[in-house]
This record gives sequence, C-alpha cells and structure tokens, in this order.
Amino acid sequence: MDFHHVGIVTDDLDALAERYEAIFGLELVHEETLEQLRVGFIPLETGFFELLEPIDDSGPIAGYLEQDGTTLHHFALAVSDIEQALAKAVDAGVSPIDETPRPGAWGHTVAFLQPGDTGGTLIEFVQE
Repeated sequence: MDFHHVGIVTDDLDALAERYEAIFGLELVHEETLEQLRVGFIPLETGFFELLEPIDDSGPIAGYLEQDGTTLHHFALAVSDIEQALAKAVDAGVSPIDETPRPGAWGHTVAFLQPGDTGGTLIEFVQE
C-alpha cells in the first residue's frame, strides 16, 4: 500500500485551491461532481490533496462540514487489489463502511473503513 491522497472538507473548493496554489505553488488538475459534492484533486510529488465541497445540505460531507468546518476528512491508501485489502481489514476485525467496493472520484474504485476501528481516522482504500 502507498499513500494516495488526503481528503479535506471545505465550503469553497475554488478558494481553497487558490490558497494552496499561493502557499505551495500547487494547481488543481482535476475536478468533478460526484454524488452530492464537488471533488478536486491537487497533485503532490506523491499523491494528492482531494478537496471536497458539498453542493447541497443533504449529504454526509455537508454534515461533517457543518460540525467540524474546513478540516481533514480522511486519509486514502492506494491498493492494487481492493477486495483483498478490504477482506484483510475485515479479518483483522475492522468494520467496513463499504462492505463491497464502489465507484469513487476520477474513475477509481473505493472502500472506506470505520474510524472507530482504525484509531479514530477515516481510512479509504483506492484502486485506480
């Protein structure tokens, strides 16, 4: 497994992308609408910042933003076989949020693990 991205919840994807460009010299290279949010990717030398902006108040990201504000949401690990990675996590006693992998941003396949089973951090498996 390798680092893939860190997800950051924001109420203004464009403003945060501009801020990261000013601070780090990094530019937004991919953006899409997925379910109830805008998603943008900013490449790092290894991995990405994934910016998550809710487009309405009904999704889980909107609730997270309302409760916690702009902040780290999750940490993602790249895996070559997401079903195997998910099965290994389950065998280790982790409760998955996604019992089966599902489509994610940028055409990737994803699965999330319960934070209570991973030391308090929401972890995502990503298979490109």
